[in-house]
Amino acid sequence: MDNSGRFAGALLPPRPSTILRPGMPALPAGVERYRVKGRGTTVVKVAAGDRVVIKDVEGGQLCEVSFVDASGRFNAAGLGLAFSRSADGLLEILGRDEDSARRTLAALKRRNVDPAGAQALVLFGESSSPGVSAELAMALDGLLIVAAPAPPMDAEAQNTATALELRVTRSTIERAYEEMLPEPMADPMQDLHIRAARASAYFVRAGEFIQIIDVSGRQCTDFQAFSARKVDKGLDRALDATVTRTLLGRSYPMPGLPSKAFDRDFEPLVEIVQDTVGRHDAFATACNSRYYDDMGYPGHVNCTDNFNHALAPYGIAPRKGWEALNYFYNTNVDHHNQLYLDEPWSRPGDYVLMRALTDLVCVSSSCPDDIDAANGWVPTDIHVRTYSDKEKFSRAVAIRMTPHAEPEMTQETAFHPRFSALTRNHTEYRGYWLPNRFNNEGPIEEYWACREKAVVMDLSPLRKFEVTGPDAEALLQYCVTRDIRKLSPGQVVYTAMCYENGGMIDDGTVFRLGENNFRWICGDDVSGIWLREQAEKMGYKAWVRSSTDQMHNLAVQGPKSREIIKEIIWTAPSQPSIGELEWFRFAVGRIGHFEGAPVVVSRTGYTGELGYEIFCHPKDALAVFDAVWEVGQKHGLKPMGLEALDMVRIEAGLVFAHYDFSDQTDPFEAGIGFTVPLKSKTDDFIGREALIKRKENPRYKLVGLDINANEAVGHGDTVHIGRAQVGVVTSSTRSPLLKKTIALARMDVLHSEIGIEVEIGKLDGQQKRLPGKIVPFAHYDPQKLKPRS
Repeated sequence: MDNSGRFAGALLPPRPSTILRPGMPALPAGVERYRVKGRGTTVVKVAAGDRVVIKDVEGGQLCEVSFVDASGRFNAAGLGLAFSRSADGLLEILGRDEDSARRTLAALKRRNVDPAGAQALVLFGESSSPGVSAELAMALDGLLIVAAPAPPMDAEAQNTATALELRVTRSTIERAYEEMLPEPMADPMQDLHIRAARASAYFVRAGEFIQIIDVSGRQCTDFQAFSARKVDKGLDRALDATVTRTLLGRSYPMPGLPSKAFDRDFEPLVEIVQDTVGRHDAFATACNSRYYDDMGYPGHVNCTDNFNHALAPYGIAPRKGWEALNYFYNTNVDHHNQLYLDEPWSRPGDYVLMRALTDLVCVSSSCPDDIDAANGWVPTDIHVRTYSDKEKFSRAVAIRMTPHAEPEMTQETAFHPRFSALTRNHTEYRGYWLPNRFNNEGPIEEYWACREKAVVMDLSPLRKFEVTGPDAEALLQYCVTRDIRKLSPGQVVYTAMCYENGGMIDDGTVFRLGENNFRWICGDDVSGIWLREQAEKMGYKAWVRSSTDQMHNLAVQGPKSREIIKEIIWTAPSQPSIGELEWFRFAVGRIGHFEGAPVVVSRTGYTGELGYEIFCHPKDALAVFDAVWEVGQKHGLKPMGLEALDMVRIEAGLVFAHYDFSDQTDPFEAGIGFTVPLKSKTDDFIGREALIKRKENPRYKLVGLDINANEAVGHGDTVHIGRAQVGVVTSSTRSPLLKKTIALARMDVLHSEIGIEVEIGKLDGQQKRLPGKIVPFAHYDPQKLKPRS
């Protein structure tokens, strides 16, 4: 083919667009995918002829499969196979007060099913290989229940519970609307079907919940609400996006704590409780006739006219353009301050759950826009459910650790009951709620407690992976930069993990528990997936099984941390005592005495101070916290949140993913070149050749900056010498100890020498500058004498 598009002398038609959508699973029509969480359960409506494939993604996970027929009986005939035994694992899961258990019990209750007689087909087990699967053919219409049971993980063992993948291939691709709807979160008070390109109004009482569901995915829905008592007075004080943005200090309303939407009178009308998408619009009005007129489509149906028609019975005056919260609408403002749109991020079954803060008149639409990508070019249906104010729904947003992953709702860590008693200021971090700051103390006092006495903080969202098997050492030796062969049981090493081009995937610590037993603790699920992929690629006999949900951890940091830990941790004679535990070592112990809660204690941290981390099963978390808290009071122990943690880690020069490093930076550019022993590590590892070349020809260097101004400097601020940009700020804070603003910055290596004068750009980088100077990195205790002490 030549440049003109000719092939062998013939003209070819224009080629169709090639669009890759990692966010929409590349599944054939009629195929659905579900995730069964470890120690959890999933319920799916199935029909005769459907084919079901269940995969043990990480290996070693027991699976129980149950089936309930249309008459509400557990019936093995629906699976086409005999049940193996009573569903003991499923019943144990249903006995716990957790989301998946509540939803499964509710689905059974709606069908008048008594779970006491549950039976199950058993699949997989502790010896199953990663990726092994089983296929079932459904012989009856009914309810499929898949459980991933497991006992609580022992702190010193690696018997974790992991997720199963469930795929259903429908015998009938064109399914009825009711069959496409997800199971209700509870018994609905209202079930409203809003057909494509239409709108409906409805009444909701104070305290009740409103769930707005994108049934098919990639579909926008405008939402508007009015205080019912004001409507009765002839006032149409609708939700006002400008007031909401102003009061929340956000670019647009987002779920979190707090998360409310207000009317023009500053009265809060709704608060967002759950959101599985996180991408919505409140920049512009709902689509209106003027938009379509100007695009050359006069008379096109639009959300504003649909709103006017739906609200007319309530006496609400029509408008030419209704302001609204447009859920699932993917708009943003680009670098030129231009509003733009693209396809929604929502997928089939995604939803927003709100709570009414007063009696409301609400209206919801299915956006009719079919002339651009706003609805993926094809408008589809929206469904609205309302629930009683007696229901309990946890606050949560969804996180997808990879683009094709199923959403996981924000969880509370096992330590949350204790920390939440001390603050209501939380933020979502890697799928969990963590404290930002604490009542009364605040980040400055928390900071000084860490530097002078001791603090306790929740670091449970750190990702943990159990790496086991005869080739576990070989796998880690190949996938991380440090020399894992040099580790003895009881030792820990900090390391980087890189792609073939030397760009970083993650940083983390490797714990050696035994000859063929390791624990990888890091920040991102992607690194665990990477390990599993490399094991398969290289043929290593190794399992990489996630244990984050089974292994929560507290950090106790500060000069007094050793005294606290020594008093509460008992270790056996075969283990080092806390007083003997050296830097980057760990011990298996118990709280208080040999019958106390089992824990793993490591002398590690993220503060630049002497410190320890305590790992335990969630069932023992409160006992662990209470022991630390009680003993810590006489040593001045304070809780510490993420704001203070950021201050101490920046001072200590400890790097943070997606700020100080990414897949576009190598370990040398991230300031952790010490994790790459190119000369002493004799085995090959991923990225070695690229790192040799990148070390010989460096492009950037992470440096410290002292800022000669008290104004805030932030991640992404540009660093200049004259007009030219020569670097970028990666992290910054106001240092209480050093009494100045400091920063970490990635600099052009030609302008990275200590003492060079630079300027940090504000506004557009040119109209306002803050003077600074390159200084030794890290700012605080660069020799790490504190944590070594």
